[in-house]
Amino acid sequence: MLKEETNTVKAKKAKPLRMGVFLPSFIIIAGSALLGLANNKIMTDTFQKVFLWTLSSFGWLYQIISVVALILVGFITFTKLGKLRFGGAEAKPKYSFMAWFAMALTGGIATGIVTWGVNEPIIYFGNIWGELAQTGVTPQSATAAVFSLARVFYNWTFVPYAMYSLCGLVVAYMYFNKKKPLSVASSLIPLFGDKITTGFWAELVDTLAILGIALGLSASLGAGLTLVGAGLEIAYGIKQGPVIWFILTVIITATFSISALVGLDRGIKFCADLNAKLYYILLIALFLLGPTLYILRTTTAGMAYWLQNFWIWGLDPIDIGGEALVMWWTLYDWAIWIAYAPLMGIFLAVISYGRTIRQFMVINWIMPSVFSIIWFGIFGSTAILWQSTGVVDLIGSINSSGAVAALWTFLQHVPLGAIFIPAIMFALIISFSTCADSITRTVAGLCTKDIAFDEEPASWQKLAWAVSIGLMAYLMVTFGGGVQGVDGVKYLSAAGGFVVLFLFTLQVVACVKMFYIDKVEE
Repeated sequence: MLKEETNTVKAKKAKPLRMGVFLPSFIIIAGSALLGLANNKIMTDTFQKVFLWTLSSFGWLYQIISVVALILVGFITFTKLGKLRFGGAEAKPKYSFMAWFAMALTGGIATGIVTWGVNEPIIYFGNIWGELAQTGVTPQSATAAVFSLARVFYNWTFVPYAMYSLCGLVVAYMYFNKKKPLSVASSLIPLFGDKITTGFWAELVDTLAILGIALGLSASLGAGLTLVGAGLEIAYGIKQGPVIWFILTVIITATFSISALVGLDRGIKFCADLNAKLYYILLIALFLLGPTLYILRTTTAGMAYWLQNFWIWGLDPIDIGGEALVMWWTLYDWAIWIAYAPLMGIFLAVISYGRTIRQFMVINWIMPSVFSIIWFGIFGSTAILWQSTGVVDLIGSINSSGAVAALWTFLQHVPLGAIFIPAIMFALIISFSTCADSITRTVAGLCTKDIAFDEEPASWQKLAWAVSIGLMAYLMVTFGGGVQGVDGVKYLSAAGGFVVLFLFTLQVVACVKMFYIDKVEE
């Protein structure tokens, strides 16, 4: 019996590649990494041109489609469609509520909130690169404090998580209820029919999705490298540079590669649970140790300012808020979220079998958004107060050491900072690894023929993707730092987002058709 089971497992692992998806995707990503080794200036300049052209020319589309996705997700969640269950009325969930939330939260959030929880509000507050120039807000004023929190609430909560949730909803419904293949191409069946899941078009759609998320994941890893590198330099005097970044790349890539290799239940589930608990502990500790009343007041005022300006910010392609604020921050955020969305949707779908649409939206849209409000409210409010009262010069830290440096200067002044700093570094590595192993697993699965949602793709393929993505991130951090220190990371994310932008737009249209025009499958 044991021998028979072993043979069955081997047979599952031996499924052939989708060569029309794997080869072009891998050649472009690995080829770009190799080009960076041979001539890093060409690669950096190319991605910079993509960044400037795509966000200045298509910012209007990024903004419109993100708002449409938010409205659509809201309607689906709170109407009778929310009762529909993935897999049918008798389907039973595999994971507990909290385990499911931990995987969804940490699998999608990567290093983002840790990287920017202190840094982004302080950058706005101090008008470091002219972010407030066209807003009429005076830098470092009481209004600037509220504006800064409001802006990060907009950039990091309900709008971006609606992108993930919509893609996950479409994929889960098509796979579990309509019995279509587990792929990005299947999400477009409502528009183009079953022919979109075979031949050239299926390969093109899935290849674009892989390219987008591979570039986006490289950008996230790059941000993590610069953040941990800055922490080592500021907190421990270990000067960051190519050698330190390379060592960090090896450590982080090895961590998420091992996690991906051991599989969904043993790897991602374990890392996600550990990661989520670290987040909870850090939040509670800083809330209790920090200026609790100021946190509560400023967070509340920030939410008011955010809601008051929601439509102006949501439909501003660049002309109202200006390039420094809109293009380099909000549109950059939308680019990286959209780059992730189609394949992140597959991961979110895979772990959501047996759940209703409303439960899915609570876990993937509402709860992560609320979590981000709490995170930015606690970290951002505390940082702004300490800057205002002279406890620590976080603006000076960013000016001298780059966009992600303020976090570590901030942590040095937190009570129990000696514990917080290594804890945050560990959380960063685990956080990125949780996201990256979910993505490498999904990418490898998309490159494999006829793979089921509960099967693991070939180990060598997951490892190949991990190494290529890690190398790309290292090269862009090392050779494309720029004024902010993370310019190369932003160039990558813009390229990834643009590759997927039109695909994501089609998914939004397909979602409307499948739930409001076509017959709904219970």
